[in-house]
Amino acid sequence: MQLRFTAGLSEEDQHKLAAIARQRKFRTGETLFTEGSDHKDLYVICSGRVEICMTIPARGCLPVLTLEAGDLVGWSTILQQGEMTATVAAIDETEVIAINAEALRALCDADHDIGYQIMQRIARALSQRLVACRLQVLDMYGEQPGQTFQSEKGAVE
Repeated sequence: MQLRFTAGLSEEDQHKLAAIARQRKFRTGETLFTEGSDHKDLYVICSGRVEICMTIPARGCLPVLTLEAGDLVGWSTILQQGEMTATVAAIDETEVIAINAEALRALCDADHDIGYQIMQRIARALSQRLVACRLQVLDMYGEQPGQTFQSEKGAVE
């Protein structure tokens, strides 16, 4: 199975990743991990969709983003950030490749070429996630049709 995450990696590097990975399936509604938990795996979604929710005081756990095939989820575990920053649940039957984060860090430390490629892919995923969040914020707080944003320097068209 060819995934965006492994596209362009040599066959040897793909075998190295396969050695520290396993397939997992989640039923609709099943939680992959919860906000505040210690989690050990980075997931690459093969099929299905998941929803990322964050706890907002007095509002509960609110959905912030939906991810689908090819997307990464649980990236903070690779960066050793400690507790997970969101809750993620399957909104469809979902199949993932689970990569043990500790083993992935060890692989990246031992082989800097693959480490560079893996971190480049994670950085790309984070960049896309940041853009998606910015667009969502603009959608929530942005202008209403027909309105113009007023700044100190005047109207912005």
